[in-house]
Amino acid sequence: MASKPGERKLQILQTVAHMLEQPKGEKITTAALAAKLELSEAALYRHFASKAQMFEGLIEFIEQTVFGLINKITQDEKSGLKQVEAIVSMLLGFAQKNRGMTRVLIGDALVNEDDRLQVRINQLLDRLEATLKQSLRMAATQGEMGDAVDVGAHANVLLCYVIGRWLQFGKSGFSREPLAQWPAQMQILLGRTT
Repeated sequence: MASKPGERKLQILQTVAHMLEQPKGEKITTAALAAKLELSEAALYRHFASKAQMFEGLIEFIEQTVFGLINKITQDEKSGLKQVEAIVSMLLGFAQKNRGMTRVLIGDALVNEDDRLQVRINQLLDRLEATLKQSLRMAATQGEMGDAVDVGAHANVLLCYVIGRWLQFGKSGFSREPLAQWPAQMQILLGRTT
């Protein structure tokens, strides 16, 4: 039994995330979750009003972690281009370390769940793209990129790359790691090929 308020809630979210890490990607049911936790389904609903609220808790964790790391990157790194490299690298690494969260980010875990969950993930992705655009704009003003760069298009390509790597990771049963080939691909994405 959890001794402090919030401990059981956290345990439930950790168990959901762990269940999402299974390569077969089976649907998470409250019955299966309750069985894993050795609780009744009614006990789950004392902590979360719905399964959608559990997924919202995972999305909140993703948002807090990712944007907390982005804030640190943008505060510590003064070069716009280095910010872009660090942000993309962090996004790939986050997925590689958090397999279950990857399934949430690519929408796999949200199939047949409340539509608002996918809307929230879409908003998160829009914020990521805006952040990349801001760093690219900084890189352009610092002379780190060509004058004619379209920062909006470039930010979108970078986000599509990240989502594609996440998708490959999830669909491969977590065997195709997001950070594989990243140093070489970064050179291509940032136009540094020779």
